[in-house]
Amino acid sequence: MAAARRLLGLALVFSVCLTPGLSVDRSNFKTCEQSSFCRRQRKLEPGSSQYRALLGSAKLTADKLEIQLINDKTQVSLLLEVFGLHGNMTRIKINELKPLKPRYEVPDVLVETPTPENLQVTGQDDNTLELFLGSHEHKLLVTGSPFRLDILAGRDLVLSVNSRGLLYFEQFRERKDTDSEKTDESTGSDDENQGEEEVAEEKETKKEEEDEPGMWDETFKTHTDSKPNGPSSVGLDFSLPGFEHVYGIPEHADNLRLRTTENTDPYRLYNLDVFQYELYNTMALYGSVPLLLAHNVQRTLGIFWFNAAETWVDISSNTAGKTLLGKMLQYMQGGDETPQTDVRWMSESGLIDVFILLGPSPGDVFKQYASLTGTQSLPPYFSLGYHQCRWNYNDEEDVRNVDAGFDEHNIPYDVIWLDIEHADGKRYFTWDPHKFPTPKNMLTGLKEKRRKMVAIVDPHIKIDSAYRIHSEIRSHNFYVKTKDGSDYEGWCWPGSAAYPDFTNPDMRAWWSSMFSYDQYEGSMDNLFVWNDMNEPSVFNGPEVTMHKDAVHWGGWEHREVHNLYGLYVHRATAEGLIHRSGGKERPFVLTRAFFAGSQRYGAVWTGDNAAEWEHLKISLPMCLSLALVGISFCGADVGGFFKNPETELLLRWYQAGAYQPFFRAHAHLDTPRREPWLHGEANTDLIREALQQRYALLPYWYTLFYNAHRDAEPVMRPLWVEFPSDVSSFATDDQYLLGSALLVHPVTESNARGVQIYFPGTGEVWYDVHTHQKYESPQRFYQPVTMSSIPVFQRGGSIIPRKDRPRRNSDCMQDDPFTLYVALNLQGEAQGELYLDDGHSFSYQQNEFLYRKFSYSHGKLTSSSLDLNGKFETPNWLERVVIIGATRPNSITLHQPGGSEVQLEFEYDAQTSVITVRKPGVNIASDFTMFVR
Repeated sequence: MAAARRLLGLALVFSVCLTPGLSVDRSNFKTCEQSSFCRRQRKLEPGSSQYRALLGSAKLTADKLEIQLINDKTQVSLLLEVFGLHGNMTRIKINELKPLKPRYEVPDVLVETPTPENLQVTGQDDNTLELFLGSHEHKLLVTGSPFRLDILAGRDLVLSVNSRGLLYFEQFRERKDTDSEKTDESTGSDDENQGEEEVAEEKETKKEEEDEPGMWDETFKTHTDSKPNGPSSVGLDFSLPGFEHVYGIPEHADNLRLRTTENTDPYRLYNLDVFQYELYNTMALYGSVPLLLAHNVQRTLGIFWFNAAETWVDISSNTAGKTLLGKMLQYMQGGDETPQTDVRWMSESGLIDVFILLGPSPGDVFKQYASLTGTQSLPPYFSLGYHQCRWNYNDEEDVRNVDAGFDEHNIPYDVIWLDIEHADGKRYFTWDPHKFPTPKNMLTGLKEKRRKMVAIVDPHIKIDSAYRIHSEIRSHNFYVKTKDGSDYEGWCWPGSAAYPDFTNPDMRAWWSSMFSYDQYEGSMDNLFVWNDMNEPSVFNGPEVTMHKDAVHWGGWEHREVHNLYGLYVHRATAEGLIHRSGGKERPFVLTRAFFAGSQRYGAVWTGDNAAEWEHLKISLPMCLSLALVGISFCGADVGGFFKNPETELLLRWYQAGAYQPFFRAHAHLDTPRREPWLHGEANTDLIREALQQRYALLPYWYTLFYNAHRDAEPVMRPLWVEFPSDVSSFATDDQYLLGSALLVHPVTESNARGVQIYFPGTGEVWYDVHTHQKYESPQRFYQPVTMSSIPVFQRGGSIIPRKDRPRRNSDCMQDDPFTLYVALNLQGEAQGELYLDDGHSFSYQQNEFLYRKFSYSHGKLTSSSLDLNGKFETPNWLERVVIIGATRPNSITLHQPGGSEVQLEFEYDAQTSVITVRKPGVNIASDFTMFVR
């Protein structure tokens, strides 16, 4: 639910029904100018850096380089650490040399300590230090004055750090209330050698800085944020010569390719509950992943800014070669001035800790990032089906009627959802005794049909001494504290609420234990969970969230951990579902707030969107941006959460949602009911067809998620990931790929009569999955569409496994046979994969799985194991093989090891060049060869 409540007043929290016509009130959220640290940092304009590296202080150990940096203006010293890391990565850390107190370093996000590689000094003069970064492929140049880092691949300058002189580091300090107080010890000795006028000028400058608004406390609207150790922001700039296209840093409702921010606010990363967000701007939304990717035809690289505080990211276009080093490199490389993108990161607190992911391919960058933060969790199979949700299904009878409606209209679905009204007075882990008096009976009814339920559990806890959850959290002292040490309280759905401190591992363990069947009364193994409002949302807080000077476990202020809060809630909930099964079953948990590493715990959705065509359209780049930063399990509320979709929009959204990873319809409390069968018979038929297409492709979806889990390959991916040298695809975000084999271009315009399709690559061939019409690439093609059209194309050279028998849900399809769709490339070849396991447990980690490879070449289709360690018995057999782009064969035979060749029946459609082989009859787990002669 969104934070429109703030517009209506706290007195109405209990009774108000939000008006869907409202839109975001920008005045409730800060601009850069209103965020004092962003304002201060932006005042520092590009130029010669105030910092220099004391190369004489360099220390080289087995795993890192240490060099002191000094600010020539303030004489404050910093410590630079550079690490060469295994897998073609570099880590750069900058901290205070002698901080007043420790600065916050983000815990629990990295899956392990990155493996270092030896650095090797290869050259040095008075102002430059040259090193190899682990391997001899990349070289690091450290320039002393002004301080700068450059990374080269061979003779190519790949990335520069602080080349624009924007390194910014505000040290912790004690407040000086009078001019007579002693100046900082770090400047005292130098004052003795300075002239009186110079000392006086420096003191006056410091006094002005100390008195600047926002340094020691900061007021936004009616809220004041205290800063007992003063300002502590950090910032650093990166220059990317040769790069014009940058991506990532979600979550923003914007295009896939990031815009320049020279004339706008920077992109903001600060998890917020934003009511009916606006589109195509840089405002913060529900989640934050501080990973930026850059791509050109030569390479892909990533910048992972490892900081959980409020962060702003400025992006500007420039021209490489304006520096002496740049001109020298251009001379060496024989080139002219090249385009350049400059990126500036600014965070409110913490330290500078950044990983440079050097690729050089897109897949390399995905693997490098995954080696740091983990891969997408392997979801339970059912969660890839269709989810039916609204705020709220009224009671148990309503749930039964909706469930029966799907069967009556022969529409498949897997999961029905309950929002906040299902709980007793919005006390989570409970059920309303009047509306849901027998939850186990309700869940049992769903289980008998092999279906599931998801219920919401939010992280704001109603303050009620009779509420067990609240009483136990308070008794354990697990709530977030105010700066004065009392329990932090705010307003949310239950009214007055307190907020568990999920940064505390003991609190997370306790929360996880609450999902046990003996603790969560009425729960069963087919009940799963949804975490909303976990930014955290505080209706009466600054920017509808928690005060930054609230205090967490370990004494850390909320400003340090803000963007981690949602990840911790998600993690504790997922671990709770695992715990309740004795560690055997995979969880399903949806979260709204997220951070780097959230992919390890489940799914994400794009929040409280609206029933508007532009919101349908923006769902594509929003999910693509998340996929690029490791979060593949993404979707948008089908139909739009707010407002009432016209029938055409609702239908097109179902068609688009069927080809997005997370597929859920959701609607606001005030909207009319919009179950799939309520829009006329003709539209019901079209929605059913879209859902049946989704279910037929579930084997392919599941295989893609396995590849995401194992190898960090995005499930839904931009065209340039597969075609990295196709410049025409670099800014494309109205169409995308599922895996490497399916190109999808949803219809996202009202009254559309056609869509412009771009077929990427050179020497590629694409087939319409509905008509098998063949198209060669590269080309742009106008595809006429009707209301039944979902433009989807299979790539020549791919083999896709499907299950084409319609059922009521995914579990009912478990033992159904497969069909292989073999799409031949121009060389008459194709290959594909199939991953199978039990679909719900962790047994695959004990090698209980099936991973098959299918290859077609020279008229021969073979099936073999991709992983001989995997063993999984299945009754699934091969029902059909459809070969697209083929010539008419004379005969088709099947051979299995130890057996003789068996003649197979087939049909050939000369108009579409398609062979259909009926009932090969082999078990899908077996090795076989099919000869097409």
